[in-house]
Amino acid sequence: MHWTNESFPKGFILLGFSERPWLQTPLLVILLLSYTFTIFGNVSIMIVCLLDPKLHTPMYFFLTNLSILDLCYTTTTVPHMLANICHNKNTISYGGCVAQLIIFLALGATECLLLVVMSFDRFVAICRPLHYVVIMNPAFCLRMATFSWLTGFSNSLLQSSLTLSMPRCGHREVDHFFCEVPALLKLSCADTKPIEAELFFFSVLILLIPVSLILISYGFIAQAVLKIRSAEGRRKAFGTCGSHMIVVSLFYGTAIYMYLQPPSSTSKDWGKMVSLFYGIITPMLNPLIYSLRNKDMKDAFKRVMSRIFFCKK
Repeated sequence: MHWTNESFPKGFILLGFSERPWLQTPLLVILLLSYTFTIFGNVSIMIVCLLDPKLHTPMYFFLTNLSILDLCYTTTTVPHMLANICHNKNTISYGGCVAQLIIFLALGATECLLLVVMSFDRFVAICRPLHYVVIMNPAFCLRMATFSWLTGFSNSLLQSSLTLSMPRCGHREVDHFFCEVPALLKLSCADTKPIEAELFFFSVLILLIPVSLILISYGFIAQAVLKIRSAEGRRKAFGTCGSHMIVVSLFYGTAIYMYLQPPSSTSKDWGKMVSLFYGIITPMLNPLIYSLRNKDMKDAFKRVMSRIFFCKK
Protein backbone atom coordinates (compact mmCIF):
# COMPACT_ATOMS: atom_id res chain seq x y z
CA MET A 1 0.00 0.00 0.00
CA HIS A 2 1.32 3.42 -0.97
CA TRP A 3 1.21 5.85 1.96
CA THR A 4 2.77 8.87 0.18
CA ASN A 5 4.68 11.09 2.56
CA GLU A 6 2.27 10.53 5.44
CA SER A 7 3.61 7.24 6.79
CA PHE A 8 2.84 8.26 10.36
CA PRO A 9 -0.06 10.71 10.04
CA LYS A 10 -2.03 12.21 12.88
CA GLY A 11 -5.60 11.26 13.66
CA PHE A 12 -8.69 12.76 12.07
CA ILE A 13 -11.36 15.19 13.22
CA LEU A 14 -14.89 13.95 12.51
CA LEU A 15 -17.06 17.01 11.96
CA GLY A 16 -20.44 15.25 11.92
CA PHE A 17 -23.11 17.83 12.73
CA SER A 18 -20.67 20.21 14.45
CA GLU A 19 -22.25 23.13 12.59
CA ARG A 20 -25.65 22.12 14.00
CA PRO A 21 -25.00 21.18 17.65
CA TRP A 22 -28.75 21.02 18.39
CA LEU A 23 -28.87 17.81 16.32
CA GLN A 24 -26.46 16.00 18.66
CA THR A 25 -29.11 14.97 21.21
CA PRO A 26 -31.63 13.63 18.65
CA LEU A 27 -28.79 11.77 16.93
CA LEU A 28 -27.69 10.26 20.25
CA VAL A 29 -31.22 9.00 20.93
CA ILE A 30 -31.59 7.55 17.43
CA LEU A 31 -28.21 5.84 17.58
CA LEU A 32 -28.80 4.42 21.05
CA LEU A 33 -32.26 3.06 20.27
CA SER A 34 -31.35 1.64 16.86
CA TYR A 35 -28.15 0.02 18.13
CA THR A 36 -29.95 -1.54 21.10
CA PHE A 37 -32.63 -2.97 18.83
CA THR A 38 -30.00 -4.15 16.33
CA ILE A 39 -28.11 -6.03 19.05
CA PHE A 40 -31.24 -7.57 20.56
CA GLY A 41 -32.81 -8.52 17.21
CA ASN A 42 -29.72 -10.00 15.58
CA VAL A 43 -28.47 -11.83 18.67
CA SER A 44 -31.96 -13.32 19.11
CA ILE A 45 -31.93 -14.57 15.52
CA MET A 46 -28.48 -16.11 15.93
CA ILE A 47 -29.46 -17.92 19.15
CA VAL A 48 -32.79 -19.22 17.83
CA CYS A 49 -31.32 -20.41 14.52
CA LEU A 50 -28.54 -22.18 16.39
CA LEU A 51 -30.70 -23.88 19.05
CA ASP A 52 -33.78 -24.85 17.06
CA PRO A 53 -33.16 -27.87 14.76
CA LYS A 54 -36.17 -26.98 12.60
CA LEU A 55 -34.34 -23.84 11.47
CA HIS A 56 -31.24 -25.70 10.28
CA THR A 57 -32.14 -24.96 6.66
CA PRO A 58 -30.44 -22.88 3.92
CA MET A 59 -32.74 -19.90 4.43
CA TYR A 60 -31.92 -19.60 8.13
CA PHE A 61 -28.24 -20.39 7.56
CA PHE A 62 -28.03 -17.30 5.36
CA LEU A 63 -30.16 -15.32 7.82
CA THR A 64 -27.70 -16.20 10.59
CA ASN A 65 -24.86 -14.95 8.40
CA LEU A 66 -26.80 -11.72 7.80
CA SER A 67 -27.36 -11.26 11.54
CA ILE A 68 -23.66 -11.76 12.34
CA LEU A 69 -22.78 -9.35 9.56
CA ASP A 70 -25.25 -6.64 10.64
CA LEU A 71 -24.15 -6.89 14.26
CA CYS A 72 -20.49 -6.37 13.29
CA TYR A 73 -21.44 -3.76 10.67
CA THR A 74 -23.09 -1.39 13.15
CA THR A 75 -20.52 -2.11 15.88
CA THR A 76 -17.80 -0.82 13.56
CA THR A 77 -19.15 2.73 13.72
CA VAL A 78 -21.95 3.26 16.25
CA PRO A 79 -20.10 2.75 19.58
CA HIS A 80 -17.42 5.26 18.56
CA MET A 81 -20.10 7.73 17.44
CA LEU A 82 -21.93 7.34 20.76
CA ALA A 83 -18.70 7.80 22.74
CA ASN A 84 -17.81 10.96 20.81
CA ILE A 85 -21.26 12.48 21.38
CA CYS A 86 -21.35 11.57 25.08
CA HIS A 87 -17.83 12.92 25.73
CA ASN A 88 -18.28 15.88 23.40
CA LYS A 89 -15.35 14.71 21.28
CA ASN A 90 -14.98 14.48 17.53
CA THR A 91 -11.65 12.73 17.00
CA ILE A 92 -10.47 9.33 15.81
CA SER A 93 -6.94 7.95 15.62
CA TYR A 94 -5.41 7.20 12.24
CA GLY A 95 -5.30 3.47 12.99
CA GLY A 96 -8.90 3.55 14.17
CA CYS A 97 -9.97 5.37 11.01
CA VAL A 98 -8.21 2.85 8.75
CA ALA A 99 -9.73 -0.09 10.64
CA GLN A 100 -13.17 1.52 10.51
CA LEU A 101 -12.85 2.19 6.78
CA ILE A 102 -11.73 -1.35 5.89
CA ILE A 103 -14.19 -3.22 8.11
CA PHE A 104 -17.22 -1.02 7.34
CA LEU A 105 -16.60 -1.26 3.60
CA ALA A 106 -15.94 -5.02 3.77
CA LEU A 107 -19.11 -5.79 5.70
CA GLY A 108 -21.20 -3.47 3.51
CA ALA A 109 -19.95 -5.21 0.34
CA THR A 110 -20.52 -8.62 1.92
CA GLU A 111 -24.12 -7.69 2.71
CA CYS A 112 -24.66 -6.63 -0.91
CA LEU A 113 -23.63 -10.10 -2.07
CA LEU A 114 -25.34 -11.99 0.73
CA LEU A 115 -28.69 -10.37 -0.10
CA VAL A 116 -28.30 -11.70 -3.65
CA VAL A 117 -27.69 -15.21 -2.32
CA MET A 118 -30.75 -14.93 -0.07
CA SER A 119 -32.93 -13.79 -2.98
CA PHE A 120 -31.65 -16.75 -5.05
CA ASP A 121 -32.54 -19.09 -2.18
CA ARG A 122 -36.12 -17.74 -2.17
CA PHE A 123 -36.27 -17.98 -5.97
CA VAL A 124 -35.35 -21.68 -5.88
CA ALA A 125 -37.73 -22.37 -2.97
CA ILE A 126 -40.72 -20.76 -4.70
CA CYS A 127 -40.01 -21.31 -8.42
CA ARG A 128 -38.15 -24.65 -8.27
CA PRO A 129 -39.49 -26.31 -5.09
CA LEU A 130 -38.93 -29.90 -6.32
CA HIS A 131 -35.24 -29.19 -6.93
CA TYR A 132 -34.68 -27.08 -3.81
CA VAL A 133 -32.97 -29.74 -1.69
CA VAL A 134 -30.65 -30.73 -4.54
CA ILE A 135 -29.70 -27.17 -5.55
CA MET A 136 -29.43 -25.63 -2.08
CA ASN A 137 -27.36 -28.41 -0.58
CA PRO A 138 -25.14 -27.65 2.47
CA ALA A 139 -21.90 -27.59 0.46
CA PHE A 140 -23.32 -25.12 -2.07
CA CYS A 141 -24.71 -22.88 0.70
CA LEU A 142 -21.35 -22.84 2.47
CA ARG A 143 -19.55 -21.96 -0.78
CA MET A 144 -21.95 -19.11 -1.53
CA ALA A 145 -21.63 -17.66 1.98
CA THR A 146 -17.83 -17.99 1.88
CA PHE A 147 -17.73 -16.35 -1.54
CA SER A 148 -19.76 -13.39 -0.22
CA TRP A 149 -17.47 -12.83 2.77
CA LEU A 150 -14.20 -13.24 0.85
CA THR A 151 -15.33 -11.04 -2.04
CA GLY A 152 -16.55 -8.36 0.36
CA PHE A 153 -13.20 -8.17 2.17
CA SER A 154 -11.22 -8.31 -1.07
CA ASN A 155 -13.23 -5.40 -2.46
CA SER A 156 -12.66 -3.48 0.76
CA LEU A 157 -8.89 -3.93 0.65
CA LEU A 158 -8.79 -2.68 -2.94
CA GLN A 159 -11.01 0.36 -2.38
CA SER A 160 -9.39 1.23 0.95
CA SER A 161 -5.90 1.02 -0.56
CA LEU A 162 -6.89 3.35 -3.39
CA THR A 163 -8.52 5.80 -0.98
CA LEU A 164 -5.65 5.87 1.52
CA SER A 165 -3.04 6.25 -1.21
CA MET A 166 -4.27 9.76 -2.06
CA PRO A 167 -2.16 12.63 -0.61
CA ARG A 168 -4.03 14.75 1.92
CA CYS A 169 -1.47 17.53 2.45
CA GLY A 170 -2.18 17.67 6.16
CA HIS A 171 -5.99 17.84 5.83
CA ARG A 172 -7.54 16.13 8.84
CA GLU A 173 -11.17 17.32 9.04
CA VAL A 174 -13.49 14.55 7.80
CA ASP A 175 -16.94 16.00 7.14
CA HIS A 176 -18.75 12.87 8.32
CA PHE A 177 -19.64 10.81 11.41
CA PHE A 178 -17.13 8.08 10.59
CA CYS A 179 -14.35 7.23 8.14
CA GLU A 180 -15.89 6.39 4.77
CA VAL A 181 -14.52 6.43 1.21
CA PRO A 182 -16.42 9.48 -0.18
CA ALA A 183 -15.61 11.59 2.89
CA LEU A 184 -11.91 10.69 2.91
CA LEU A 185 -11.53 11.35 -0.82
CA LYS A 186 -12.66 14.93 -0.22
CA LEU A 187 -9.52 15.46 1.88
CA SER A 188 -7.24 14.81 -1.06
CA CYS A 189 -5.20 17.71 -2.44
CA ALA A 190 -4.59 15.88 -5.75
CA ASP A 191 -6.77 15.06 -8.72
CA THR A 192 -9.07 12.25 -7.58
CA LYS A 193 -10.75 11.53 -10.93
CA PRO A 194 -8.57 8.49 -11.82
CA ILE A 195 -9.18 7.00 -8.38
CA GLU A 196 -12.90 7.82 -8.58
CA ALA A 197 -13.11 6.00 -11.93
CA GLU A 198 -11.56 2.87 -10.43
CA LEU A 199 -13.78 3.06 -7.34
CA PHE A 200 -16.81 3.53 -9.60
CA PHE A 201 -15.96 0.30 -11.43
CA PHE A 202 -15.75 -1.68 -8.18
CA SER A 203 -18.95 -0.07 -6.90
CA VAL A 204 -20.81 -1.13 -10.04
CA LEU A 205 -19.67 -4.72 -9.45
CA ILE A 206 -20.73 -4.67 -5.80
CA LEU A 207 -23.90 -2.54 -6.04
CA LEU A 208 -25.53 -2.41 -9.47
CA ILE A 209 -25.00 -6.02 -10.55
CA PRO A 210 -26.24 -7.51 -7.24
CA VAL A 211 -29.35 -5.29 -7.09
CA SER A 212 -30.13 -6.20 -10.71
CA LEU A 213 -29.91 -9.91 -9.86
CA ILE A 214 -32.18 -9.38 -6.85
CA LEU A 215 -34.78 -7.60 -8.99
CA ILE A 216 -34.67 -10.43 -11.53
CA SER A 217 -35.12 -13.05 -8.78
CA TYR A 218 -38.07 -11.21 -7.27
CA GLY A 219 -39.55 -10.73 -10.74
CA PHE A 220 -39.69 -14.52 -11.20
CA ILE A 221 -40.97 -14.89 -7.63
CA ALA A 222 -43.79 -12.41 -8.35
CA GLN A 223 -44.78 -14.40 -11.46
CA ALA A 224 -44.92 -17.59 -9.40
CA VAL A 225 -46.93 -15.93 -6.64
CA LEU A 226 -49.51 -14.67 -9.13
CA LYS A 227 -50.22 -18.29 -10.05
CA ILE A 228 -51.26 -19.10 -6.48
CA ARG A 229 -54.99 -19.71 -6.48
CA SER A 230 -55.59 -18.67 -2.88
CA ALA A 231 -56.08 -14.91 -2.48
CA GLU A 232 -54.87 -15.18 1.11
CA GLY A 233 -51.73 -17.02 -0.02
CA ARG A 234 -50.99 -14.35 -2.63
CA ARG A 235 -51.52 -11.59 -0.07
CA LYS A 236 -49.12 -13.15 2.43
CA ALA A 237 -46.50 -13.86 -0.23
CA PHE A 238 -46.65 -10.34 -1.65
CA GLY A 239 -46.59 -8.88 1.87
CA THR A 240 -43.38 -10.76 2.66
CA CYS A 241 -41.75 -9.97 -0.71
CA GLY A 242 -42.81 -6.33 -0.42
CA SER A 243 -41.17 -6.04 3.01
CA HIS A 244 -37.96 -7.56 1.66
CA MET A 245 -37.92 -5.17 -1.28
CA ILE A 246 -38.41 -2.13 0.98
CA VAL A 247 -35.27 -3.02 2.96
CA VAL A 248 -33.34 -3.89 -0.21
CA SER A 249 -34.37 -0.58 -1.78
CA LEU A 250 -33.31 1.39 1.31
CA PHE A 251 -29.94 -0.36 1.52
CA TYR A 252 -28.99 -0.34 -2.15
CA GLY A 253 -30.63 2.99 -3.00
CA THR A 254 -28.78 4.95 -0.34
CA ALA A 255 -25.48 3.12 -0.97
CA ILE A 256 -25.76 3.77 -4.72
CA TYR A 257 -26.39 7.47 -4.00
CA MET A 258 -23.16 7.67 -1.98
CA TYR A 259 -20.82 5.48 -4.03
CA LEU A 260 -21.90 5.88 -7.66
CA GLN A 261 -21.41 9.61 -7.97
CA PRO A 262 -18.33 11.81 -7.50
CA PRO A 263 -17.78 12.75 -3.83
CA SER A 264 -17.66 16.43 -4.81
CA SER A 265 -21.25 16.28 -6.10
CA THR A 266 -22.65 14.79 -2.89
CA SER A 267 -24.52 17.22 -0.64
CA LYS A 268 -22.71 17.36 2.71
CA ASP A 269 -25.63 17.06 5.14
CA TRP A 270 -27.74 14.91 2.83
CA GLY A 271 -24.83 12.51 2.35
CA LYS A 272 -24.45 12.15 6.11
CA MET A 273 -28.15 11.40 6.55
CA VAL A 274 -28.09 8.89 3.69
CA SER A 275 -25.19 7.01 5.27
CA LEU A 276 -27.28 6.50 8.41
CA PHE A 277 -29.78 4.48 6.39
CA TYR A 278 -27.43 1.83 5.00
CA GLY A 279 -25.10 1.96 8.02
CA ILE A 280 -27.59 1.94 10.90
CA ILE A 281 -31.29 1.85 9.93
CA THR A 282 -31.16 -1.14 7.54
CA PRO A 283 -29.29 -3.43 9.99
CA MET A 284 -31.97 -2.54 12.55
CA LEU A 285 -34.82 -3.35 10.13
CA ASN A 286 -33.41 -6.67 8.92
CA PRO A 287 -34.42 -8.65 12.06
CA LEU A 288 -37.92 -7.18 11.88
CA ILE A 289 -38.40 -7.89 8.18
CA TYR A 290 -36.67 -11.26 7.88
CA SER A 291 -37.70 -12.87 11.15
CA LEU A 292 -40.24 -11.14 13.37
CA ARG A 293 -42.76 -11.25 10.52
CA ASN A 294 -41.87 -14.89 9.86
CA LYS A 295 -44.19 -17.46 11.46
CA ASP A 296 -41.53 -20.20 11.59
CA MET A 297 -39.12 -17.86 13.35
CA LYS A 298 -41.73 -16.73 15.88
CA ASP A 299 -42.69 -20.32 16.66
CA ALA A 300 -39.03 -21.28 17.02
CA PHE A 301 -38.44 -18.31 19.33
CA LYS A 302 -41.30 -19.47 21.58
CA ARG A 303 -39.92 -23.02 21.65
CA VAL A 304 -36.42 -21.85 22.55
CA MET A 305 -37.69 -19.47 25.23
CA SER A 306 -39.89 -22.14 26.79
CA ARG A 307 -36.94 -24.56 26.74
CA ILE A 308 -34.72 -22.00 28.49
CA PHE A 309 -37.16 -20.67 31.12
CA PHE A 310 -39.46 -23.64 31.61
CA CYS A 311 -37.18 -26.65 31.39
CA LYS A 312 -38.95 -29.98 31.63
CA LYS A 313 -38.37 -31.71 34.90
